Amino acid sequence: MVWSLSFDPLLPLWALITGAIITLLLTGLSGYLNLRGWLLRAFTMALLVLALSNPAIEREDREPLSSVVAVVVDKSQSQRLDGRAETTDETAAEIQRRIEALPGFDLRVLEARNSGSGDGTQVFQTLSNGLADVPPERVGGAIIITDGQIHDIPETAGALGFDAPVHGLITGRVEERDRRIVLDKAPRFGLVGSEQTVSLTVVDQGQGTGPGDQVRLTVKRDGSVITERMATTGAKIDIPVEIAHGGDNIFEFDAEPLEGELTTLNNRAVVTIDGIRENLRVLLVSGSPHAGERTWRNLLKSDASVDLVHFTILRPPEKQDGTPINQLSLIAFPTRELFSVKIDEFDLIIFDRYVRRGVLPMLYFDNIARYVRDGGAVLLAGGPDYAEGGSLYRTPLAPILPARPTGTILEQPFHATLANLGERHPVTRGLPGSEQDPPAWSRWFRAVDTELDAGQTLMSGPSDTPLLVLNREGEGRVAMLLSDHVWLWARGFEGGGPHVPLLRRLAHWLMQEPDLEEEALNVSLRGPELVIERQTLGETIDNVTVVSPTGDSTDVALTEQEPGLWRGGLPVTETGLFAISEGDMNALIHVGPQNPREYTDVLSSTEPLAPLTKATGGASERLRDIGGDLNVPRVVSMRESANYAGNGWIGLKATEASVLNGIDRYPLMIGLFGLALLLGALSLTWYREGR
Repeated sequence: MVWSLSFDPLLPLWALITGAIITLLLTGLSGYLNLRGWLLRAFTMALLVLALSNPAIEREDREPLSSVVAVVVDKSQSQRLDGRAETTDETAAEIQRRIEALPGFDLRVLEARNSGSGDGTQVFQTLSNGLADVPPERVGGAIIITDGQIHDIPETAGALGFDAPVHGLITGRVEERDRRIVLDKAPRFGLVGSEQTVSLTVVDQGQGTGPGDQVRLTVKRDGSVITERMATTGAKIDIPVEIAHGGDNIFEFDAEPLEGELTTLNNRAVVTIDGIRENLRVLLVSGSPHAGERTWRNLLKSDASVDLVHFTILRPPEKQDGTPINQLSLIAFPTRELFSVKIDEFDLIIFDRYVRRGVLPMLYFDNIARYVRDGGAVLLAGGPDYAEGGSLYRTPLAPILPARPTGTILEQPFHATLANLGERHPVTRGLPGSEQDPPAWSRWFRAVDTELDAGQTLMSGPSDTPLLVLNREGEGRVAMLLSDHVWLWARGFEGGGPHVPLLRRLAHWLMQEPDLEEEALNVSLRGPELVIERQTLGETIDNVTVVSPTGDSTDVALTEQEPGLWRGGLPVTETGLFAISEGDMNALIHVGPQNPREYTDVLSSTEPLAPLTKATGGASERLRDIGGDLNVPRVVSMRESANYAGNGWIGLKATEASVLNGIDRYPLMIGLFGLALLLGALSLTWYREGR
C-alpha cells in the first residue's frame, strides 16, 4: 500500500492563487495593526482556501513486478574450440540455477548464433531482441557467457537501452595461441587461362609467438594441390594462381599448424575467382550450299560469346570450266592455316554436310583426330554425304566417329524422339514438346542409317535408328546429328521445333560447359540455404554428405525434380568452406566473406567487453583460472548501486517496478468533517468578534 496527499481544486488555479494571496495580505495587515482576533481570522480564511483546493488522501494498491535478467549464451563457431562449449553449458546451467533461487527475478536465456552473413558474433543484437518487450525500468541486468570475441559491442552504455549491470563471463584459457591467414588482396574475376595474384599474410598470436618464423604454405585449386611454398609470418606474400576453367575456381591456401594452437580452421583462407571465358571460337565448314546451312550460321552468330569462322566449299580444286583466275571472286580455302597452324585455337569444329572432295588432304584429318583427343570438339551434321563414297567415315576421322554408316539413306516422314537416355541427358532433357507422344514438333523426312560403335544415343529416328549420338574421345568430345532436316524446325514447318535449345546445348556440351555435364554435383547459395543439385544418367543416387567448416558432417537426401536432375537443400549458419560429396563426385562452396570476422581473432579475452561492463557497474572476468578450474561467481540481489561486482560475486539490480491495481481517495474538506471544521472556525471567529 502507498499513501499520498493529493489536491483537486474546486476553482481554477488562478482563482485559488488569487485567494491565497488576498488571505496572506489581509493576515499580514491584521497582524501589523495588531487587530483583535487576527490569528483566528487568518486561520478561518486559510481553512476556506484549503477547502477550495479540495485536498484528499489517496491509497494506491500496487503489486511489485519481478526484475528481468537476460543470460546470453554465445553459441558462435569460435565457442566450439578447446572445450569452450562444455564450459559454456556448465556455466549457463549453474548461473540459471542461482538466479532462479533469488526471489523477485525473471530469467530469460538467449542464444547468440552466427547468421551466416559473415557479420561475426552478434550478442547484443540477440540481447536487444530478447528484451524488446520488457520496459527498461524492469531490466535487472545481463550476463553474457562468451569467449569475448563479440562484434557488435555498443560504444556507450547508453546505447543498451536500460540502466542495469552487464557482466561478461569469459570462456577459454589465458595461455592460448593461434595461427591464421589474413587475405590482403584477392581478385574476383579472371580470364580463363590467365594468371592472377593473391596477396596474404600468415599471422601468429598468443604466448610464445612472433613474426619471422618460416611456414609451409600449400595452395589448392578445386581441392587438388597445385603448389607448395614457404612464407614468413608477419610478412605479406604474393602468390600467382592460374584460372583453369570457366565458373568458380576455388583456391585454398593452407598454412601448416602451429604447435598447441587453438584451431587450424583459420589456417586456411579460401578465394573464389570467377573464370570468364574469352569468346568461344567455332569453325563451321559447309560441304556445299543447302537449305539448312543458314540455320547453323544464324544460331552461332546470334550468340555474342561465339566468334564464328564459316567457309562453304563452292568450287572444288579439280573443277575446270575455263574461267580465268582473275575473274573468280571466290576465296581460296586456307586449309593449312586452319587445320594445321591454328587448329588448336578453335573450341569447336563443325562439318555441315561435308563431302570428301580433295579439299582437305588426309594429313589434316589426322590433325583433327589428334585435336579431339587433346581436348577439342567436332560436330558432324550429316545428310546423304555421310552415307556415300565421299563420307568422312572413310578418312582418318573414322576411329573417333561413334556411328558407322551402312550406306542406306532413310527417306520417310518421322518424328525425332528422345531415347531413354535422352530423357535424362542435360542436352536433350526437358526439350519443349518432348513430353507428348508423338513430340509436339514437326516431322523430318531424311536420316542416315548407321550402326553404333560407341557413344550414347540421345535421339532416335525412323525404326529407332540413332539420330543424335554423343561420345567422349580422349580429352575431347564428338557429336553426330544424322539428319540434315533440322532446318525444318527453324523454318516453322508444321509448327517448327526446339532447334535453338537443342543445337545451342549441343554446341556448349561439346565445348565442355560445366552446366551440361552428364554426371555433375553442383552447389549454390540461395539466401540462407545451400541448394545442392545432382545431374546423373543413373536411376538412383545416394545421400549427399555435407561437411561444414567446423568439421560437422550432415547427410542430405535429394529428391528427383525431373528425369536426371535431383535437388535438395540445407540451411547454413556457419561461414567458411563447405565440402559436398556423393559417391566419387565432389563440390566445394565458400559461404560468407573471404576474411570472416568470426575467425579474425579466436583468442579468448576479457578486454573487448571490459569498457562496457565497467561503465554499467558490472565485471568482465574469466571462468577458468590458470590451473583450469571452473570458477562460476556467486549471484546476489542488490538495490541500485554504482558497483555490482566484487571478488567472486556479481550483482543484479532489484528494480522497484510495480503495477497499479487501484486507487482509493478520501477527501478531507468535503463532507461532514470539513463542514464541521469550517463552521467551528467561523463560530469561534464570530464569538471572538462579538466580545
